[in-house]
Amino acid sequence: MNHDENGSKPNHKTLIMGGGCFWCQDAVYRKTKGVITSECGYIGGHVDQPTYEQVCTATTGHAEAVKVTFDQDVIDADTILDMLFASHNPTTLNRQGADVGPQYRSALFPQNDGDRELFERAIDRHQQYWSEPIVTTIEDGATWWPAEAEHQNFYQRNPTWGYCQVVINPKLANVRKHYSAWLQ
Repeated sequence: MNHDENGSKPNHKTLIMGGGCFWCQDAVYRKTKGVITSECGYIGGHVDQPTYEQVCTATTGHAEAVKVTFDQDVIDADTILDMLFASHNPTTLNRQGADVGPQYRSALFPQNDGDRELFERAIDRHQQYWSEPIVTTIEDGATWWPAEAEHQNFYQRNPTWGYCQVVINPKLANVRKHYSAWLQ
C-alpha cells in the first residue's frame, strides 16, 4: 500500500461508473481536480477479457465504464457522482444520444456495501432534476476488464476528431457549467 512521506495512508477511493461512451466519462474525470487515475474498461458482462469489438456487438453484457481513483482529501465521492450525472442522461435506457445498446447503459458498479449506499443516495439526489425516472442500475459482483490502450485518454489524443467535437465537447461543457471549480 502506498504511504505519503509522513507514513500515513493516502485517502484514496475508487468508483466504477458507466454513463454511455467511456471516452466521454474519461474526458471529464481526467480534467477533474483530485482524480489520480481514470481508466476506460468493460464491466458487467459474461465474457472474460472482452475486446472493444466484442462489446460493440451488444452480446457480451458488458458496459463501457470508467474506473476513477481520486483523493478524498481533495474531492468527495458525491461530487464525483454528481459529475457523472451531469455528463449523461440517466433516464435513457441503453442509450446516450446516437450511441445505442446495453454497452452504453447508465450503471454503477459497487465494490463494497458503502459504494452501494453511496450510489443509491446519488440516484435519489438526482431524480429531482429529471422529469422521467432515472434508469441507472446498480450492479453487484462485476469483474473489471481494462479497455485496450487506444481507448485510454482518447479525447486528449483526438480532440479535433468529429465524435469528440460533437459528442464529448457538449458533455464537458455541461460539467464545466456546473462544476467549473473542480475542473483543471
